[in-house]
Amino acid sequence: MAQFEVDEENFQAVMDGEFSKDKIVILKFGSEFCEACSALEMELEQLEDIIENISILSIDCDRSPEIAEAHDIYQLPTMIIFENKNRILHEAEGVILCEDIQKIIESKL
Repeated sequence: MAQFEVDEENFQAVMDGEFSKDKIVILKFGSEFCEACSALEMELEQLEDIIENISILSIDCDRSPEIAEAHDIYQLPTMIIFENKNRILHEAEGVILCEDIQKIIESKL
């Protein structure tokens, strides 16, 4: 499993690399000053221990506003789960528990 902090400079290269590994990719949009974002981060850390074929890419919207804008992010935290480059499994705003994220992934695959 892999978790990366991405920014506007490396975003596309990291995305292309993770999709080429045939993994579930989760984009987590947040901010360093957002308490709910920290709570979602903890839930995703637990998820990494449960699901093997997953990559979590963390985007700080304060430092990378263009990525957030390109994905229509208006509330933090927001999480987008991709099955592959062309298929979004789920998109959600707010804190979601690890168990619920796991159920979402398993139910849509």
